[in-house]
Amino acid sequence: MSGRDPFCQPRRIRHGAALTLVFASVLVAGAATGSLPGADGEATADETRAAPVGRHADVARAAEEAAADGKSPLEAARRAVSRSGDRWAAVYSPGEYQELEDALDGRYTGVGLWARERDGRIEVTKVGRGTPAADAGIRPGDRLRSVDGERVDGRPVTEVVSLLRGDSTGEPAGTTVRLGLERSTRAWSETLRRARLSRDTVTVRALAPRVSVIKVGAFTKGSGEQVRTAVRRTPAGSGIVLDLRGNPGGLVAEAVTAASAFLDGGLVATYDVDGEQRALHAEPGGDTTRPLVALVDGGTMSAAELLTGALQDRGRAVVVGSRTFGKGSVQMPTTLPDGSVAELTVGHYRTPSGRGVDGHGLTPDLEAGEEALQRAETVLSGLGGQSPTAAPGR
Repeated sequence: MSGRDPFCQPRRIRHGAALTLVFASVLVAGAATGSLPGADGEATADETRAAPVGRHADVARAAEEAAADGKSPLEAARRAVSRSGDRWAAVYSPGEYQELEDALDGRYTGVGLWARERDGRIEVTKVGRGTPAADAGIRPGDRLRSVDGERVDGRPVTEVVSLLRGDSTGEPAGTTVRLGLERSTRAWSETLRRARLSRDTVTVRALAPRVSVIKVGAFTKGSGEQVRTAVRRTPAGSGIVLDLRGNPGGLVAEAVTAASAFLDGGLVATYDVDGEQRALHAEPGGDTTRPLVALVDGGTMSAAELLTGALQDRGRAVVVGSRTFGKGSVQMPTTLPDGSVAELTVGHYRTPSGRGVDGHGLTPDLEAGEEALQRAETVLSGLGGQSPTAAPGR
C-alpha cells in the first residue's frame, strides 16, 4: 500500500480517521469542508451545530469535567473515545483539525515524496515537481533507509510518512528532516526543509490512443468537478480508466460530483444518521456511453468506495483490481470546550443495491494485482466501444 505525505498519518489511522468519510459539515470550529445532505438533498448544517447527543454528549461531558478539574479536555475526550469501541472515532486538537482541513483543501506540510513498502523496504514512487525532494535530486526508485536517524526498513509506510512530515512532534514548515537514501550501490544522506505544498489530486494521461486514465488521489475540494472536466475533454469514442487505487477518500460531496460525470442522475448511495435514512443522488447529464473501468485496491477507502459501489451497482463500470479497504461509516464532528474536535460514528452508508461496505470492502468484477492497468486496457478493448451500462442513468 502506498503512502503520501498529506494523508497517511498512523495516529489518525489508529484513531480511525485517516481522511474520514467527511459527510460533515459546516464545522462548529468555523471552517466549512462541505455539507451533510439531508433527505431532500439540501445542506442541514444545523445538525452539526446542535447540542451533542449520545456518545457525542458523553465525550463532551468528559472534556467539560476535565476542564473543570484543571485537566486536559483533549486527553479526557480521547480516553472517552477509546472506551467507546468506535474504531473510526478520533479526537483532534485545534491544530490537528486545521491540518486535516488543509489536507482536504489539497494543502499539506511535507517534502514532496510518495513512497511504498516493497519487500520490507521503503521505495520512493514519486517526487513532486518543485518540492524539496525534487530540489535535492531524489528520484523514483530510490530507497529510503532512515529518517532523522531512525531506520525505516520493515516499518509501515504510514509511519514513515508521519516521520517525514514530523507529525508526532508537530513540526511546521521550515523545519528540517534528514533522510538516509540508497540508489543502486550508492548510499548518501540529504537534509531537506519541510514546506507548505499543494497537490493536484486529479491527473489525466493517455494509456493508449483510445484510452485515457483519470487518476484520483483523494477527494479534496474541487476534485469532483476536475473529474467531470477531464471526462468532457476526453476524445470522443475513447475508453476511460478511473484509477482509484490508493485513494483514502475525503469529501463525499466531491465523490458524488465525480459520480455525476458518469451517471445521468439517480442514486449514488444511501446512509443513515442516528437511524434516520438519507440518500445521495448524482446530477443528471453525465456521460453514460463511454466504456469505463474503475481500478481499485486495498488502499481504496471511504468516499472512493462509495463512488466505486455506485458505478458497479449501476452497471456503469467494470471494476478491476483487488478488494477495497472497507470503510463505510459516517462521522460527525463536535467541538469540545478547549476547541478540539471529536468525530464519532453516527451511521453507515450502503451502495445503491443495499450492500454494506464497512468492514467488508467491495469485491472487484475482475481480480488483478500489479497487472491491473494492463487488464483494464484489455477490458476496454473487449467492450468494443460499448459502455457496460445497460441503460443510461439506470
